[in-house]
Amino acid sequence: MTLHRRTVERDVRELGALLGNVIEGQASTDAYEVVESLRTAAIDYRRGDADSRDPLRETVEDLDPATESAVARAFTSYFELVNLAEERERIRAIRSASQEGSLADSLGAAVDELAAADVDAATVESLLDDVLIEPTFTAHPTEARRKTVKSKLRAVTRHLETLDERLLTDTEEAQVKRDIDAEVTSLWQTAQVRDRRPEPGDEARNVQWYLENTLFDVTGEVYAEFEEALGERFEDVSIPQLFQFRSWAGSDADGNPYVTPTVTTETLDRQRSVVVERYRDELKRLSGVVSQDGRRIVVDDEFEDRLAADRERFPSIAGTAAERYPNEPYRQQLRLMRERLVRVGDVRPGGYENADELVADLDALAASLRANGAGTVATAHVDPLRRQVATFEFQLASLDLRDHRENHTTAVAETLDRQGVEYEKMDEDERVATLTDAVLQEEPVIDVDDRDGVSGTTETVLERFTSLAGWQREYGSDAIDTYCISMTEEPSHVLEVLFLADQAGVVSLPDHSGLDVVPLLETESALSGADRIMGTLFENEAYAAAVAARGGTQEIMLGYSDSNKENGFLAANWELHRNQRRLGEIVADYDVSLRLFHGRGGSISRGGGPMNEALRALPNSTVTGEVKFTEQGEAIAEKYATPRIAERNLEQMLNAQLLARHDAVEQPTEDVPAAWADAMDAMASAAREEYRDLLESEGFVEFFGQATPIGVIEDLNLGSRPASRSGERTVEDLRAIPWVFSWTQARCILPGWYALGTGIETYLDEGAAGTAATDRAERVEVLREMYAEWPFFRTTLDNAALSLARTEMEVAESYAGMADEALAGTFFPRIRDEYERAVEHVTAVTDRDSLVRRDWLLEGLDRRNPYVDPLNVLQIHLLRQDERTEAEERALRLTVKGIAAGMKTTG
Repeated sequence: MTLHRRTVERDVRELGALLGNVIEGQASTDAYEVVESLRTAAIDYRRGDADSRDPLRETVEDLDPATESAVARAFTSYFELVNLAEERERIRAIRSASQEGSLADSLGAAVDELAAADVDAATVESLLDDVLIEPTFTAHPTEARRKTVKSKLRAVTRHLETLDERLLTDTEEAQVKRDIDAEVTSLWQTAQVRDRRPEPGDEARNVQWYLENTLFDVTGEVYAEFEEALGERFEDVSIPQLFQFRSWAGSDADGNPYVTPTVTTETLDRQRSVVVERYRDELKRLSGVVSQDGRRIVVDDEFEDRLAADRERFPSIAGTAAERYPNEPYRQQLRLMRERLVRVGDVRPGGYENADELVADLDALAASLRANGAGTVATAHVDPLRRQVATFEFQLASLDLRDHRENHTTAVAETLDRQGVEYEKMDEDERVATLTDAVLQEEPVIDVDDRDGVSGTTETVLERFTSLAGWQREYGSDAIDTYCISMTEEPSHVLEVLFLADQAGVVSLPDHSGLDVVPLLETESALSGADRIMGTLFENEAYAAAVAARGGTQEIMLGYSDSNKENGFLAANWELHRNQRRLGEIVADYDVSLRLFHGRGGSISRGGGPMNEALRALPNSTVTGEVKFTEQGEAIAEKYATPRIAERNLEQMLNAQLLARHDAVEQPTEDVPAAWADAMDAMASAAREEYRDLLESEGFVEFFGQATPIGVIEDLNLGSRPASRSGERTVEDLRAIPWVFSWTQARCILPGWYALGTGIETYLDEGAAGTAATDRAERVEVLREMYAEWPFFRTTLDNAALSLARTEMEVAESYAGMADEALAGTFFPRIRDEYERAVEHVTAVTDRDSLVRRDWLLEGLDRRNPYVDPLNVLQIHLLRQDERTEAEERALRLTVKGIAAGMKTTG
């Protein structure tokens, strides 16, 4: 069977030719010829047909501002189109492997692996009861494309799918290609750079789009596929809810003063309206399917009772439905169910109180269909909708609140001070005792509604907690039931949030807690002090009661981004892994269930990389079945913009989490030889020392500012949140995203590998305590054994290898050339030496010639690199200008977008 009619080479070739025609027609023949000369010069150098990049530089230096803009737009548009072509190729690979039965990490593969391990049906059901996967979408500012641009690119995607998967006449094919031409022309004429910074509401709507238009549809398909795969191997296994989607967009106030309670209210209201409307549409569609004649079927008592209750609830509408659908009980019931949905959140009575009531109605309909021999109708049309309702409920995605711990401390200190309690002067033990007593006593200590005379920070915090009680009443407690505390360092930082929630009426111990209070551990001191922080909390009477009221589960968030920025790639990864194991031991000691929340970014340096591999590499002691992780920036579009790829991502997550949970049940603590841990200790310690020495060297911050486009990135309208916490240009104050984004633009992805080579070399030269390897050759073999047998180490090295492969030292040297000569002479050779050291050791340990182990990825890099080069040269040329015209500023910002598209990553 021929599934596809095209190849990635053909797509790239035809899209590139089309773009060339558009450039010539919309800009000028001269502009087109300049773009072509830059393209061929870059390719010639990459192929070895030219001795240097001088022709490239010389051409760029002679450009006028208008042509600079045309060049930047041309290569940016090219990458956006190439990304679509590569996405289509990924879909071809998925579909072909699925057809051949060779798709790795599939749901069928997970079921086969469990069956091969002689797992019985009861055990499979027990494993599934444990599993809950919670992707959490954030509004972190790493999406470089405008929504309008994304809409046009999605249209091109649909047309490419038509050309690839449908058999067309010559006329039909010509019409589709005409439509692609129109979209590319429109894309060229559309502004690529935002004229304004997006507001939190814009970011919330962006996240909502993926939930509404992709995930809502594919989630039911994933369940259906899984049910079919299970049914082939195991009998009578019921599948519980396995996915829940969450979001920070519109509710994450950490460092973002624009996320107000009003924004959160609007987000909650809009999400409810959107998902309820989708349910109404689905019920209307279903009404076209279940047209069974009531005289030819037998309606059971449960269905009849529900229909009678709804007729009594809405007699007028029931009469209209009976007239329109005489002798069609299913259609009549669906019309009444639609009316109940209309009244969700309405002042009129009769609406569904919660999603469980809608699920019960759908269950009754499915059971009646099956009883009347229409099981296939229930399976094909009712069951997927039931899964959608169980997953998205009436909130589409549950919101997490988040703020910096300093703001809570300020609010608590000010409000208690008004009651004569000098909280600010207390030490940690005194603060814990005071907060505990306040939570446990019945009478409130402060009035959260009284905000007269307090600081702006305190007013904002109090308003949020007052609103929280109202949100839970209006939208349901599940709609917004988690509060994350950034930069948690002490137990009191967690108890402060519990105290404020208690004073607002969201918590009433010991019977009720409407909030999961989640410490975010992201600094070295917080991670290393996790046992002290969590142990104190679990032994605290008030907090222990709150955890018990939440079902005995404690969610703990780990910050990958700031940990990496503080400690460097290798040390941060080891510290996070080691402390995850420690957290697993701590919760076990206190008989508490753990749900880890992994604060991962899209880039390797911020915890990115293949999610299924990351899930399989977690310590067994932390794999309780429930897992939560952030999805950010352009990674959201890459994973969830296209239905088939979104479905594939969910499949891989479920495959990994199910098998990881089975491994954890079989072996609660994996066997990691002491020699491996000792080797990691030695490597991480040396790596952290080298990384910190670089950051703390005099002049490094100035070098970073001069040798990367950080100044441009800080002014880009990528997100509503400021680029730094205080506006100061320091590595500590700078947010992790601009830090990584800047190095990525300079083609020196330092945060993803720096000091790795030093760490490995130190171990090879000096060994580690507890290892029997006595010479360098034996230590190399230890590391190769670790790579082959330890998923954590393998994933860490593979991710670093990817960052190394995307680094181009020759290009990075050109950026370093913008810095003061003394700074460049001090820092760039050091960075280059570390890069070469890392490449040498990574390839030696992985025992392969290339950094990249996937052929398709290597092909993609080879395809992209020659086209990124002109953008880098143009960006450097523009950055060197002491003064830039408005046109040159636009061109410069556009090069940032283009390089991000070419590298397929920002921060």
